[in-house]
Amino acid sequence: MSKHLLSPQGEFPAAGLGRRLAAMFYDFLLCVALLIVTGGIYKLIQMQIIGEARMRALTESGALDGDPLYSTVLLFVLFGFFAKFWTHSGQTLGMQVWGIRVQNADGSRISLWQALLRFMVSIASWLCAGLGFFWVLVDKQKRSWHDIYSNTQLVRIPKQKK
Repeated sequence: MSKHLLSPQGEFPAAGLGRRLAAMFYDFLLCVALLIVTGGIYKLIQMQIIGEARMRALTESGALDGDPLYSTVLLFVLFGFFAKFWTHSGQTLGMQVWGIRVQNADGSRISLWQALLRFMVSIASWLCAGLGFFWVLVDKQKRSWHDIYSNTQLVRIPKQKK
């Protein structure tokens, strides 16, 4: 299977913590908007299935709190967002703004499996009070836990000339 090289190619320095956090904040805002829209669509579909009156009664009683299907849908939508960007261009919208890209060591796109590993380990990193992200400060190659586990790298790329 041929590797799909990302453009531009070259030896790029590893992305530092500041750029990573800035890109994450930008993507966080986008993800909040995406989850709000997804939640609205989910609730509209749910209301069509069970009816408005029944849904109102279930909502007021708290029976819909902690809906596992809803949580699963939101998790899949988030993964879809990151997987699409990471496996195609190597950059989410926040990463584009801050000039960083996720790639393999040879400059090729990451696989869907690597994207899944990055996504899951990054969740674990957050659950450990962000320790996995701050790991870039102690790793000689400036890798976070999800970089290490998925065998990917986050690099600073030069600005594209238009």
